[in-house]
Amino acid sequence: MKVVLFCGGQGMRMREFSESIPKPMVPIGTRPVLWHLMRYYAHYGHKDFILCLGYKGEAIKEYFLDYKEWLSNDFVLSEGGRKVDLLASDAEDWRMTFVDTGMRANIGERLMAVREHLEGEEVFLANYADGLTDAPLPRLIEHFETQQRVASFLCVQPSQSFHVVKFDESGGVSALESADESGLRVNGGFFVLNHRIFDYMRPGEELVHEPFERLIADNQLTAYNHDGFWAGMDTFKDRQELDETYQRGGARWEVWKPPID
Repeated sequence: MKVVLFCGGQGMRMREFSESIPKPMVPIGTRPVLWHLMRYYAHYGHKDFILCLGYKGEAIKEYFLDYKEWLSNDFVLSEGGRKVDLLASDAEDWRMTFVDTGMRANIGERLMAVREHLEGEEVFLANYADGLTDAPLPRLIEHFETQQRVASFLCVQPSQSFHVVKFDESGGVSALESADESGLRVNGGFFVLNHRIFDYMRPGEELVHEPFERLIADNQLTAYNHDGFWAGMDTFKDRQELDETYQRGGARWEVWKPPID
């Protein structure tokens, strides 16, 4: 399946990086979060990517045009440094389509802008390009196929540390619950979409607002619950936590690596 990646946002809550690079290029370890996400999809055999570019899209183009596989793979150097033999490869068989979808376009508009590149694809995958997970992608796709709906998304517990407030009948606070203990679920940004999604979209609309409301009305939207690892990267603090997790060797989203005994 083709994978649509929404890479055009400005990431205003990550000003430490967003003045020089787009949000998907914020590094986790030696690689941008976008690479980690693409590596996740490629592990499950989905290697045909459509990158919806916008804000500082040239940085993403330059990164892949000057891609250095030796940064994340072992290699043998010989002939005085003139010959490099990679012992493994990650992106050699990736296919990437780079599409300028506008500086200020929303997610729905970006998806509409790449519609022609999805012709012939009955089902495709899509992602916000700012979150990571260890969710079993084949199960997400299988759940979608079993449900026979137009759209599905990964449903997760929020990773941010905030409290959910409950009120009693008098308007007083009756409880404060940690978000991860409240039963609250959020859209994790990993989508499986049938091509019929375009029948539910109108010009200028955001994907998960009006189109998803129409899907709900027609009973055509489903979700896959995942209780494992998921983390969104909305703020600088989120990025720091992901990077620290990576540096400690606890990056559970690296499903392509063999488990450590």
